[in-house]
Amino acid sequence: MAVAALDWFAVARARRPLEYLAKPLTLVLLIGVALSLDPAEVAVRAAVVVALVFSLAGDVALVVPAERWFVVGLASFLVAHLAYVAAFWLEGVALGALLAGVVVVAVAVLVLGRRIVMAVSRGPESDLVGPVAVYIGVISLMVASAVGTRQGLVVAGAALFYTSDALIAWTRFIRDFRHGRLAVMVTYHVAQILLVLSLV
Repeated sequence: MAVAALDWFAVARARRPLEYLAKPLTLVLLIGVALSLDPAEVAVRAAVVVALVFSLAGDVALVVPAERWFVVGLASFLVAHLAYVAAFWLEGVALGALLAGVVVVAVAVLVLGRRIVMAVSRGPESDLVGPVAVYIGVISLMVASAVGTRQGLVVAGAALFYTSDALIAWTRFIRDFRHGRLAVMVTYHVAQILLVLSLV
């Protein structure tokens, strides 16, 4: 948590060199924590570790200013979300709770996802419409599956991950706002921490 807070400080103060260190280091430490835990289902831990490794790859890609790395980061996090989906289903998903999660994410997609996709299609990066739409579908599946587990830490972590990614899309494709990057990183790191803690 201390390293994550260091990254938040770096983002808030625009200390790029420190951010380049603290952002990936946070995920490296979380991978270490996940590997040290002894959950009831080893397969669940393995899936979470895979999600964290691809999240780390996504972090490295997105911290690079070059635009071409955005798609690499997007693809890395897409795989991470699929790994989390696998972890949640290995843990156990209740049908009724899953359906409730589907309703929640359907509303989010209609209200927010549709606006983001429209903004992408009308902007200078219209070639990203397909990848962004697929990504929204996959992270929505992740959140619905999290709700299906009926575990508070999992649901909170997935919801914060969704919030973080929505903030990234909003600031990139619709309108930036003050402390937007800080909000992205705080919600993202807290989400990952909660998902790792759910292994306990």
